[in-house]
Amino acid sequence: MKSQQKCIVIFALVCCFAVLVALIFSAVDVLGEDEDIFDDDNCSDVCQVVLVENIPEDISISHEGTMSLTAGLHGLLDLAQKSVEIVSPWWDLNSTEQDSRFPQAKQGRLLLRRMMGLKAQRVQLKVASGMMASSPELDLLSHYGAEVRHLNMSALTKGELHSSFWVVDRKHLYIGSAAMDWRSFSTLKELGIIVYECRCLAVDLHRIFNLYWQLEYKEFLPTIWSKRLSALYSKEEGFSFHLNGSEAKAYVSSSPNIFRPKDRTTDIEAIFRVIQDAKRFVSISMTDYLPLLSTSPHNKYWSRIDGMLREALILKHVRVRLLISCREQTHPLTFNFLWSLQSLCVQTANCSVEARVFSPRVRDDGSPQGIQHHRYVVTDNSVYIGNLDWVGNEFVFNAGAGLVVSEPGRSSTLAERLKSVFDRDWRSPYAKPLQPNKIPSCSWSAGAFKGHAGHTEDTGSPNASL
Repeated sequence: MKSQQKCIVIFALVCCFAVLVALIFSAVDVLGEDEDIFDDDNCSDVCQVVLVENIPEDISISHEGTMSLTAGLHGLLDLAQKSVEIVSPWWDLNSTEQDSRFPQAKQGRLLLRRMMGLKAQRVQLKVASGMMASSPELDLLSHYGAEVRHLNMSALTKGELHSSFWVVDRKHLYIGSAAMDWRSFSTLKELGIIVYECRCLAVDLHRIFNLYWQLEYKEFLPTIWSKRLSALYSKEEGFSFHLNGSEAKAYVSSSPNIFRPKDRTTDIEAIFRVIQDAKRFVSISMTDYLPLLSTSPHNKYWSRIDGMLREALILKHVRVRLLISCREQTHPLTFNFLWSLQSLCVQTANCSVEARVFSPRVRDDGSPQGIQHHRYVVTDNSVYIGNLDWVGNEFVFNAGAGLVVSEPGRSSTLAERLKSVFDRDWRSPYAKPLQPNKIPSCSWSAGAFKGHAGHTEDTGSPNASL
């Protein structure tokens, strides 16, 4: 009897040991050369920030307090001394055949050439991509010394990689709506943010890059995450620093929830906090607004963001403005949800919500120009700039990242600057008020809607899924 009990105990211990070993080996391993340990002495608390935009040449809107997107990215390459880490949903910079139609498209090719020359300058280029199929451009960059890794997002999350950011020397960073696609420098209206000399924040974004880097070709997520992937800052405890001369706090968010190591704030949590902390207004510029979770063949209401806005309107009495892109791929239910929000304020005191659609300009050959591709929120004291549209599936299945910057206790200079950009677009001739019960024509081809899933910009490339 004792011998039998002894065997049971030994068997149980062996099983526990096996489970422990499995957990350890299922964790994401971070290589030694990627260590990012630092202390307060080498973590600068003085950072510089600039907003970057691409405004298509056919759009009569001027830069107001912003830098050209291409100038900002070339500037980051000028600063690079050791490493450039890039995450992009897709790669299509080589635009030779498009130059006659879109002169700005050559900017993509110029950027590609700069990246090809990094190895000769002893700068290591690393690229994390969600493109599983062979890409001539990524193959070309690999030939010129870049390290490229691919994520099988369909196996990991049943979604796609929509993250778009750079980390340079783990001191400077870019995050925004633009992909490494010639359209982002020509036909699409993009917005992002560059932060210079901000090691702590850059290292935190590097940790998200490292998470992607370690998931190459994996078909399952780890049971536990390495501590070196844990967030350095969150909505509970942001990075305190001096931003362009004023005190500020910041943190990096990411999606989806199952991609979240310890302490990382998700994008949906970050957006909720930004809206919750608003005192006077919330202004939203977004490509798509569709609070639905689509799992073929069914759709269900996804209330997270829609509910936040309703709470802000009814309980906090903040002014809400939404500027949504109006394009061929805009889902018609978008307008139902916008009308529903506006109806809350009918005959309701201290309630203000307005929605406008940003309609692209149509060229003589019938192609769209100036599609607004923004993904940001600005309030009286905070900004959120990210990679995801406000669509249920985006936050639940797709990988994205965002940056939140707040300047508590005073009027936010960054928020003021981004609000000026929003107001400029809001007042532009391309922003059309949403008329009650009248669906605007967002198509340049007989007014037909083509739905949301798998949509492609009309630019001649099957890879331009937004």
